[in-house]
Amino acid sequence: MDSEDRMRKQREAGERESARMWRAWRTVHEMVQDRGYELSEEEVKISFEEFKRQYTLADGSVNNSDIGTIWVEFLNDTSVGIKQMRTFAQHCSQNNFATGILVTSVNITPAALKIIPAVAAETRIECFMDADLLVNITHHELVPKHVMLSKAEKAALLARYRLKDTQLPRIQLNDPVAKYYGLRRDGVYGVDEGLRELKGIEGVMVEDLHYEYPETVPKWG
Repeated sequence: MDSEDRMRKQREAGERESARMWRAWRTVHEMVQDRGYELSEEEVKISFEEFKRQYTLADGSVNNSDIGTIWVEFLNDTSVGIKQMRTFAQHCSQNNFATGILVTSVNITPAALKIIPAVAAETRIECFMDADLLVNITHHELVPKHVMLSKAEKAALLARYRLKDTQLPRIQLNDPVAKYYGLRRDGVYGVDEGLRELKGIEGVMVEDLHYEYPETVPKWG
């Protein structure tokens, strides 16, 4: 194989990696926007060519992105362990980021994941594989938009149907939709008309044990 062939193959490999990262990048921006952060449409709907011009390096890696009080970092390391997680957690904590999103191309070691609850009081760390962000799951017609209810709205919901927190339908914290929206344990979330028609559900409460829909579920009046 001559040098021209090697260079061509390297360019093709870099193009594939850039395309993969662009798709994950767009999903992350859509995810952050759906959580209520203000982003311009130019940031969210960035074209592939503009993405390559602004954000990719020669090896196809992506620069870090700082969005308000949330820190998003793409990590291209071939292994992600305690060292990388500690560095990420320290950066989020020292710079007062309420949430840090770490996107990796490989699984994070179990030992490194133990750092997440250890720093939970200072910053919330969420981890995603880039392969899980190549497609935005919330764009599917059967996935409803989730909106967190305020304390007053939650109280009104429970009072209206004479319910306790434990009687609301539940969703696992590791559910892909829960991860996308950054849903928190004990939060109550309203869902849009599409899911109400399918399930007759007004709100779901997040907890980390199970996912269930009671046989009798209150409908919107």
